[in-house]
Amino acid sequence: MNETEYLTKEKFSELTKELEHLKKTKRKEIAEHLEYARSLGDLSENAEYQEARGDQANVEDRIARLEILLKSAKITGAHNSEEVAVSSVVTVEKEKGNGPQTFTIVGSEEADISKNKVSNKSPFGQAILRKKKGDIFSFNTPQGSVKYKIIEIK
Repeated sequence: MNETEYLTKEKFSELTKELEHLKKTKRKEIAEHLEYARSLGDLSENAEYQEARGDQANVEDRIARLEILLKSAKITGAHNSEEVAVSSVVTVEKEKGNGPQTFTIVGSEEADISKNKVSNKSPFGQAILRKKKGDIFSFNTPQGSVKYKIIEIK
């Protein structure tokens, strides 16, 4: 069930630090908060206790998710610029579009369309992987099929 997740060295380091913080600091803070909330009395009607239990569940879920993610992570880096791969910077032109656009293909954990970082698991990302300069590819969107031509791969 563990799919490979592609991460840059920087993102891997960032997630490792987050995991360490959650395990060492956040768990302790929540335990202290739970202890204080228990001291307030009747747990069945204690909103503070219920909130702390919810926080604890969220932190434990995040820890479990990060552990799985980091174990299955593959660090991206140098790649062949002959074909599109995760970490490629690709300039494409949409058929009947407004000129070229440049995107970086990243793992889903790093995707951020506001920074032109597109997930390799998105329809665009799946369609462009392993294509070469000059190739035309298409994929379906809610508005219908869209065609792009690859102008450059870095």
